[in-house]
Amino acid sequence: MTTSTGPTVLVDGTQFPLYAEEFAADPHGNYREMRRRYGSLVPVELAPGVSATLVIGYHDAVRILNDPEHFPADPRIWQQNIPADCPVKPMMEWYPNVLRNAGEAHRRYRQANVHAVDGVDLHGLHAIVEREAIPLINTFCENGSAELITQYAFPLVFAGLNDMLGCPPEIGQRVAAGMAALFDSVDENAELGMQTLSGALLELIELKRREPSDDMVTRLLQHDAGLDDTEMLANIISIYGAGLEPQQNLIINTLRLILTDDRFAGDVLGGSLSTRDALDEVLFNDPPMANFAISYPRQPMLVGETWLPAHQPVVISLAGCNNDPAIGGGERIGNRSHLAWSLGPHACPAKSVASLVAQEAIDQLLDALPELRLAVPVDELSWRPGPFHRALAALPVVFPACPPLNVK
Repeated sequence: MTTSTGPTVLVDGTQFPLYAEEFAADPHGNYREMRRRYGSLVPVELAPGVSATLVIGYHDAVRILNDPEHFPADPRIWQQNIPADCPVKPMMEWYPNVLRNAGEAHRRYRQANVHAVDGVDLHGLHAIVEREAIPLINTFCENGSAELITQYAFPLVFAGLNDMLGCPPEIGQRVAAGMAALFDSVDENAELGMQTLSGALLELIELKRREPSDDMVTRLLQHDAGLDDTEMLANIISIYGAGLEPQQNLIINTLRLILTDDRFAGDVLGGSLSTRDALDEVLFNDPPMANFAISYPRQPMLVGETWLPAHQPVVISLAGCNNDPAIGGGERIGNRSHLAWSLGPHACPAKSVASLVAQEAIDQLLDALPELRLAVPVDELSWRPGPFHRALAALPVVFPACPPLNVK
């Protein structure tokens, strides 16, 4: 956990700006200050002028996540008054996909998505990660240094996700550029990112109609839900959104923990604690999507002693709830009671896939470079601002240079 540097400055003395650099630098300090001032439900800004309620109480979050009737994920009324150039609008507005719908529409999209994910061969996924990891490690192993986001985690996750979706590299490069702009959600680049992403994915859909294969896009197309092109586009964007940057951040945040925390730095590399244990710790403290699972109450809702206004965003702080003192701060090793995968009808259907990719990616790197260490002091690492993600700007490392690994 980051050492507290004090709370961020409040907007108008009342709202915490989740987009601020100060928040990104010390979210846990801010969660503590939020809890002191407001308890479980906190007034925040997701972008300048965009108000929301952040839920940092575990029990209130569980209630909300399991009550889609009163807390649906459909933002269409809310977004009517949000300007087109709002930096968080592309991440929050309505699309015909599994993430932004409720009721029968959500069930239909959910069934198609679960079908697409369930077709992924987990055994084959090990081989895919190894196939991508070793050539990436070989590009920097002789240098004795690397930046693990750009040189390892991102290209590995990107290639693996493209493989699962059946997306060729020339389309995938444009997908990556669009997703990166979307997840920053701090300036006008978000709107341009959506345009870039949509154009690339429409090409992918057309490709899979002509040339179906054993991949997630083909399974979406062939599902009984009968998704049209607009629905296909929206649901593939949702899959990329869940699988690209959050997956990269999970790998990087876990590597940061392994390299900087004495409980792991000595034991993981020595074999006493597993990579799985480190992943569990990160999913509690620094989940890659720290604040998300957004809903919009149909009517004013009383939660505890606080009235939540109708049609205004309620954001679950997965990180804040995981560290709620009301549920105790017990042992995290082997404990998977966190909310990092969300709960209820919108819970992540791909957590087995995501966990396997992250664990395999980390193990491949540590097996190849067992003396890996940070190239800078941990307090010189910086976190990217943004209301939703928990993401390092870079993870530079050094290690004894070694010859390339044999590619199988």
